[in-house]
Amino acid sequence: MALFEQISDDIKKAMLAKDKVALEALRGVKKEFLEAKTAKGGNGDLTDEVAVKILQKMAKQGKDAATIFKEQNRDDLAQEYLAQVAVYERYLPAQMTDEELDKAVREIIAQVGATSMQEMGKVMGVATKQLAGKTEGRLISEKVKALLSGL
Repeated sequence: MALFEQISDDIKKAMLAKDKVALEALRGVKKEFLEAKTAKGGNGDLTDEVAVKILQKMAKQGKDAATIFKEQNRDDLAQEYLAQVAVYERYLPAQMTDEELDKAVREIIAQVGATSMQEMGKVMGVATKQLAGKTEGRLISEKVKALLSGL
């Protein structure tokens, strides 16, 4: 089942279960999906790949908002956003562990043949393509910097 249909089905389940947090989060996701389907230049179709990118973006925005609210001592609002992020993450692929990321980045560095920090761009280009959806770009960047600076 495509992610779009899965979200639609889960909205119905959340309504029946009277799960307000999940319902609000899933309706937000469906809104973003519909906007992507009908966006200018789109063909009216939404692939799971695009849907995952939308979910990742929404999860990142939710985490960022929660961080800001925590800094402002608004834990009530921070918890709302984190609850919604938990709903988004149910539909995302499993994230890589630090060990898996380390191994993957080392393989990419060897594949590209990078030997210094000057070649970070080459490594990042390959790494972001290969690891897309498996971990955050910020974590990839930090790991590439750490490993290249150690060469």
